[in-house]
Amino acid sequence: MLEAEAMSWRGMNEDAYRILSVQPTAGLGRELAIQRLTLEGFAYTRLHQYPLAKRDFDEAEGLCLGMSYQGCGELSRARGLFAIELGQLPLAKSYFDECLRFAQLHRYPWLEATALLNLGVTALQGEQYDEAIDWSLEAARVSEGIGAEVVLLSTQGNLGWAYYKLGDSQRALEMYQEAQKRSIAIGDIGGAIVWLTDLGYVYQEMGELQQALQSHQKALELARQINSKEDVITALEDLAHVSLQQERPPDAEGYLAQVEPLIVANGNRLDALDVALARGKIAAARTEVGRAEGLFREVENDPASQTSMKLGAEHELARLYESVGRAGEAEKMYRAALGTFEGAREQLKEEDSKLPFLANAAGIYDDYVDFLIGKGRVGEALLVADGSRARTLAGTSGGAGTPEFRGKQVVNPQAVARKAGATLLFYWMGERRSYLWAVTGEKTRLFELPARSVVAPLVERYRKALLREDVDPLEAVGSAGNAAGRELYAKLVAPAESVIQSGRPVMILADGELSQLNFETLLVSGPGSTTHYWIEDVALMAAPSLAMLAGARLEAGNGRSRGKLLLMGDAVSAGPEYPRLDQAAAEMALVQKHFGANAVEFSGARATPRAYLGSEPGNFAYIHFVTHGVASRREPLNSAIVLSPEGATGEEAFKLYAKDVMQHRLNARLVTISACNGSGTVAYRGEGLVGLSWAFLRAGAHNAIGALWEVSDESTPKLMDALYAGLESGLGPAEALRRAKLGLVHSAGRFKRAYYWAPFQIYTRL
Repeated sequence: MLEAEAMSWRGMNEDAYRILSVQPTAGLGRELAIQRLTLEGFAYTRLHQYPLAKRDFDEAEGLCLGMSYQGCGELSRARGLFAIELGQLPLAKSYFDECLRFAQLHRYPWLEATALLNLGVTALQGEQYDEAIDWSLEAARVSEGIGAEVVLLSTQGNLGWAYYKLGDSQRALEMYQEAQKRSIAIGDIGGAIVWLTDLGYVYQEMGELQQALQSHQKALELARQINSKEDVITALEDLAHVSLQQERPPDAEGYLAQVEPLIVANGNRLDALDVALARGKIAAARTEVGRAEGLFREVENDPASQTSMKLGAEHELARLYESVGRAGEAEKMYRAALGTFEGAREQLKEEDSKLPFLANAAGIYDDYVDFLIGKGRVGEALLVADGSRARTLAGTSGGAGTPEFRGKQVVNPQAVARKAGATLLFYWMGERRSYLWAVTGEKTRLFELPARSVVAPLVERYRKALLREDVDPLEAVGSAGNAAGRELYAKLVAPAESVIQSGRPVMILADGELSQLNFETLLVSGPGSTTHYWIEDVALMAAPSLAMLAGARLEAGNGRSRGKLLLMGDAVSAGPEYPRLDQAAAEMALVQKHFGANAVEFSGARATPRAYLGSEPGNFAYIHFVTHGVASRREPLNSAIVLSPEGATGEEAFKLYAKDVMQHRLNARLVTISACNGSGTVAYRGEGLVGLSWAFLRAGAHNAIGALWEVSDESTPKLMDALYAGLESGLGPAEALRRAKLGLVHSAGRFKRAYYWAPFQIYTRL
């Protein structure tokens, strides 16, 4: 039985059954009989022999009455997995809850770990991703404590799936690659199939279709090798969907022909709906409108349909109606699909989950914006695009997909431009084409831009050039960096030059990769002028969304610099990776002199996270940090300002995390993070860069200055001194920062290079 159990955990259920069949239940003691029936029932489950599985489970249940054998808890787990395979999620959860209570009562940690693992699986199946993450993390904690490698591996994969469904594909990809590698190392074929399947999904999401195809083909090969019928079904369905993405309907038909008899045998409604969705796509590709419509409606209206399936069906219906000129029905379905998405988003409770979730609706928003612009409804398209922006930052609900846009809030872009006293440049990066809305107080103009695939490589090339400390793109005429800087200006800004008003600031509402680009560094080379950085012409700032700007309360006393300053920095080193900054004390002195007695300073050992959180930061008009910063790629809200240790051990002792910053309400006119990567390193669709600057805006700061890359300890004190001098003279934060930067640009030394002044960017919510 131990050998059969080992086979079962490796997904080799036919082999497990063969081993068990040589030892009948008769003649075994009660405990061994329960164990044998449970293992055999599970093998039957995986082999789709459901009546035989139920027979074994029922017999084992009778033997368990009044008993506390560990096998009785394992029976509850097996019955839960049986219910999952039949698509009966509430029943599955009740069995896993029963298993968990049993394990905790009788102190069976292995059983507790597997119960937690399967509660996470049930939550994933039910699309409750926050809950799935909580169960999986707890399962990981218990399994790690007992060295249960196979359970730990499974929890890692489940976390990857949750992150994938929340839209964080890169994070999921890393977890799946590691899980697959470890599964192969320990001989877990069943696990390897799961991770190959999930890797295929991530590759599909990223548009790497050939890699996706290879992952699903390998999963199919392994599933057939161990005769795992459920995995064979999954692999065939996945291969059909990838073939459709590759626009190869005949290949998809071939895979569906293989899978349909298996689905009839297992009776799982979710599998049947997945095939219906694939067949609907094939019918749509062949312009069989009636058949496609019927299949998509079947998926949309079936109570068993998962949210992701319903969302896919509604999106496909919208595209179908649009393709045949049924515009009214197309629009209705676009809005229905966004409504379905919003309903799913509202179920999420954690900020970390909401941040990447918009990626699930990116294609719908993209197609809907294209649809509206194609109908000449430029203003409506802008409002729909804005409905996808800064949702988590604003902490709002409702959006373009709800029955009434933003709960009847009507955003007037031109009124927003007048309120801000600025020209607004609103960007939308699309897969087929991109758009720029240029908005002033008097008019809105639309410009079509190249697709994301054209712009993104230019942004990456230019960022690499800016990050070179030894060469400046402006000076390196003829270099790839210089060419990229000029081309980006020509593609992204030049079309709207006639709209941009002289003497007024420009607010950039960026999208996608553009959120990692400081527009001040774009190279202008018009007739009659030498090539120069765009900062020479305008004051620029980044803004999150029109809706946030429209709803913002203008800061009191705009134009005055006086107010209390909270100044923190020159921290005691928390370790060799965070050496003491040589110029930190000098920078703090330069900043403090502009406030005198209005400055509250925490430096050295006093500059701790607890000091910030206990200082009532909401009472300060200005907050300034001079220290190290760390940006977390995996968990952006774990980005942190590095302060002094507080005598305890662990990271919490010296890191002020973005997630903690958000919990303390601010009303600061300006928060300045004079630290590396204060803006963050991860950009989410609709939210932009998420990190420390984002967290301070989320907490209520009117403006935040953060860095897009590492900052120089040598040049930054001079820049900050000039910034506060500008504020003291009555300039607004954006213009004060611009003039401070221009002081470096026009200097004689190396600090004039963009590497030194360009990392700092100002973000505003007014």
